[in-house]
Amino acid sequence: MGAGNWDAVLFDFDGTVFDTVEGITRSVQYALGKWGIEAELSDLRCFAGPPLVDKFQEVYGFDREKSLETVAFFRERYQPIGLYESRPFPGIGELLAGLQEAGKKTGIATTKPQALAERLLSGSGMLERFDVICGSGVGGDSPKWKLVERAMEALGAARERCVLVGDTKYDAAGAQRCGIDFIGVNYGYAAPGELEQAGTKLFADDMDQLRALLLGGGEKETKD
Repeated sequence: MGAGNWDAVLFDFDGTVFDTVEGITRSVQYALGKWGIEAELSDLRCFAGPPLVDKFQEVYGFDREKSLETVAFFRERYQPIGLYESRPFPGIGELLAGLQEAGKKTGIATTKPQALAERLLSGSGMLERFDVICGSGVGGDSPKWKLVERAMEALGAARERCVLVGDTKYDAAGAQRCGIDFIGVNYGYAAPGELEQAGTKLFADDMDQLRALLLGGGEKETKD
């Protein structure tokens, strides 16, 4: 699909629409402290975006039970404090307005609890910029691909006319499993080379490049 030719545009939330890294890393630091583990905030950026249960197992070798308990500690700080240590990325509101004006359908597909994503979007005046919000429920994290499928179904979007915009390998994998295009944003939280290793071909370094891809005017691709 060429740049600007998608009818439906889905967005990840953390690291794509909202800069949430401060609140997440401070809350992860707080949760790890419950186990006597000290960690620098700069070393915890990888927790911004991916499912936390999986990430605690991957990074710290916790079993699932301990990971779930650690997520509960995380929420003790995140829900009253960390959630609000965040802000929309500059220019995202204008981009969303441009997509609406161009007649594009827009949605959020995020493993973040849906109620929290909606709260932040509402507080920033951007909730009405999206036709659908699909996030994890109270029961825990939902796989990215299921959230993408749910958003596509709600929008009535054809796979060949839909694109997901995200910043991590989890987003890339979700788009791939759903058979839709993917744009990786380099202003997010992925580790160096992460998106390339996940097979990403379309990239946007900043909001101007993302706008050009979504509304026409240029592409930036990795070299084969």
